[in-house]
Amino acid sequence: MIARGGKKFAASTNFPALPPGVFMQVVRKAVFPVAGMGTRFLPATKAMPKEMLPVVDKPLIQYAVEEAVAAGITDLIFVTGRNKRAIEDHFDAAPELETDLEAKGKHELLALVRDILPAHVNCLYIRQSAPLGLGHAVLTAAPAVGNEPFAVLLADDLIDADTPVLKQLIDVAVARQGSVLGVQEVPREDTRKYGIVASQPVDARTERVTHIVEKPAPEQAPTTLAVVGRYVLEAAIFDHLRATTVGAGNEIQLTDGIAALLRERDVYAHRYDGKRYDCGSKAGMFQATVALGRKYHGLIPE
Repeated sequence: MIARGGKKFAASTNFPALPPGVFMQVVRKAVFPVAGMGTRFLPATKAMPKEMLPVVDKPLIQYAVEEAVAAGITDLIFVTGRNKRAIEDHFDAAPELETDLEAKGKHELLALVRDILPAHVNCLYIRQSAPLGLGHAVLTAAPAVGNEPFAVLLADDLIDADTPVLKQLIDVAVARQGSVLGVQEVPREDTRKYGIVASQPVDARTERVTHIVEKPAPEQAPTTLAVVGRYVLEAAIFDHLRATTVGAGNEIQLTDGIAALLRERDVYAHRYDGKRYDCGSKAGMFQATVALGRKYHGLIPE
């Protein structure tokens, strides 16, 4: 494990669940699974991590990190694989570059570079031992998370929102004292791409999950309410992931761990307020670039 920002994390691997009623007040840690090979974007990703591909003027991973930091996260845990060093370099200090920009009076660019990672935020990089799925990636982060509630953000899901989606989920988690999944409705023919939940409403945007299944065929999906790449979870999920057998795609699925968790604890689904772009696809990456370039940079005329 490699730490950045001067903070060391405990290395224990067995974390008892917090007792009911004290699930969370503050969520400080976020896990970013970034070990995938990005084969959909070859040849661009042969030597460059997919997470470092630009959307307008920032790499994809930076949008997820900015969302986490805006939601109050202070400890970023990146679960990486081979050829991911560029992510670590991006969030590390660059003293030579900063000195050069300052000497040349390029103060706006200098501020952009320094703002990539605020000084109070720490980074930790953990190598995933094998490509065994999202559940395995999250479990790999267990020693760094400890017995705390934590967030999981999938950078492929770039979500443009006035209030950061992770902040929306954390607010629900604190109010309801339970794990929360970010969800949206999808066309029935797309259920095979997502974890799908069945649920019971508890307010206008939040529902209590009663069932969750990974990538069901359209005719087998209980609903069309899909989990997207935002989660707030309690540490009890780790025990369930350790007990999870290989599932869909011959991988350890986070969905299966959540299914086991909700047999013991309340798990909620929150219909977040925001516009999501699926940057795991070329079409979604293009749509995000056009939309954000137009909205925030005035680059593309209406």
